[in-house]
Amino acid sequence: MLSPSTKSRFSMAKTVISTVGSVAAAAAVVHTFSRQYLPTEFRREVENYIHLSLRTVLNNFSSQLTMVFYESEGFGDNEIYTAAQHYLATQISSDIRRVKVSKNPNEQKFNVGMETNEEYTDLYNGVTFTWSLLSKQKPTGYENGRSLRSEIRSLELTFHRKHKDLVLDSYLPFIINCSKTIIQNEKTVKLFTTDRRWSYSTMLWKSVKLDHPATFETVAMDPSVKEMVLKDLDRFVERREYYRKVGKAWKRGYLLYGPPGTGKSSLIAAIANYLKFDIYDLELTNICSNSELRRLLVATANRSILVVEDIDCSVELHDRVQVETEKDTAKDKAAKKEHKVTLSGFLNFIDGLWSSCGDERIIIFTTNRKEKLDPALVRPGRMDVHIHMSYCTPSAFRTLASNYLGVTEHNLFEDIDELISHVDVTPAEVAEQLLKDNDPDIALGGLIEFFDVKRKENEEAKAKLKEEEEKLAAIEREKKKLQKKLKKLSAKTSEKKQQEEPATEIEKKQEEKTATEIEKKQQEDGVDD
Repeated sequence: MLSPSTKSRFSMAKTVISTVGSVAAAAAVVHTFSRQYLPTEFRREVENYIHLSLRTVLNNFSSQLTMVFYESEGFGDNEIYTAAQHYLATQISSDIRRVKVSKNPNEQKFNVGMETNEEYTDLYNGVTFTWSLLSKQKPTGYENGRSLRSEIRSLELTFHRKHKDLVLDSYLPFIINCSKTIIQNEKTVKLFTTDRRWSYSTMLWKSVKLDHPATFETVAMDPSVKEMVLKDLDRFVERREYYRKVGKAWKRGYLLYGPPGTGKSSLIAAIANYLKFDIYDLELTNICSNSELRRLLVATANRSILVVEDIDCSVELHDRVQVETEKDTAKDKAAKKEHKVTLSGFLNFIDGLWSSCGDERIIIFTTNRKEKLDPALVRPGRMDVHIHMSYCTPSAFRTLASNYLGVTEHNLFEDIDELISHVDVTPAEVAEQLLKDNDPDIALGGLIEFFDVKRKENEEAKAKLKEEEEKLAAIEREKKKLQKKLKKLSAKTSEKKQQEEPATEIEKKQEEKTATEIEKKQQEDGVDD
């Protein structure tokens, strides 16, 4: 015979089953009715209502907990909603019956995501989690007699109540971190340049997709320098907490210097492609004032690279000693009046308080003449790493030969290595020669001939430079001779002046004495009278 408690449980079970059955039957009737008689615009809302009603009834008798993440909160996006969308798109299994597929015109791959009212199961640390995407239509007003509605989307996460702490402390942070990795891996690197909108009289950033194919494998530079740069970049992006601990803005400065054509721009593109950082190309000569520069820099995003190319050509950002000597020239005065970005203003944005308005940023300066830059611009803390982009080396040549000709060994390599050691050529010049023919024998043979021409050009340039230096030295010697003559003439003039001054003083005293005697005699004559 059953105990009273057991009878009570059976009675409760019958009540639950009866209730669920009644609700399910009613839902089926309403669902059929909505499909046959209701307009399409109301059908989805009814189906959503039925779905939510069933879930509410079941949840009253369940040990499950449901968390709701709306697409937006206030005026901002809900980070958890966005992160879950990216994460779940990678977890869709073959058991799912319906998925949403889309493709943007500028993308090459298809985007697969969650479909409304479908459930997705995820397993984390041995615990099963159920996700579902819901959509509701909310009235927002009327136009031309028709009701205007906006879509409110949300994600629901259902799990056993006892795993609440696991979800908040581990599962959700795990999803957010996975989402960041997915977004970073799928990111398309962009190149931003300044654009002055005359209608607004302000300078704004505009972007294009960066299609530069440069990578660290294809950049022609010394392997040891390349390895150093890679290690420094890896260390930088992993040290967020370290920068906070030491009280420094999370940024890194690189100075690339060397002759034109040595691969400075290619290295910048390789860094951007490696880190998936956008590039902001800043042309200082187009900026009218420090305040405009501030607006542009504050508008740059995190995880980005700010590039100022040929900074030695930027107005007032070269050596201040040289600027002082050139202030009196009319040309410099005109440039100074027209261009108002100052060195002090620029430096304030590089490492002053404004530099902390953002995280994980890289600043790169390029120059062909490092010695022309103001020391304050390139000191440690502003430009942390100085990278010399040298003329082509044997290792850089082999990288270029592999890139352009697809060869890693050739009987002409030793001859070319010897020539490179004695002739200054840039990687760009070598690449231009290798592009002339696909046949390695012909291309490398032409490169050797180019080296002979280049050697003669270099010798002529050195001879011309030596001749100019000798002329300058002769002018300097003549200048020193003139300075000595002027110094002697000045000394003689000074000595003569000193000699003339005593004689003049004696004459003055004699005149005063004579005048005194005459005055005295006149007074005596007046007394006699």
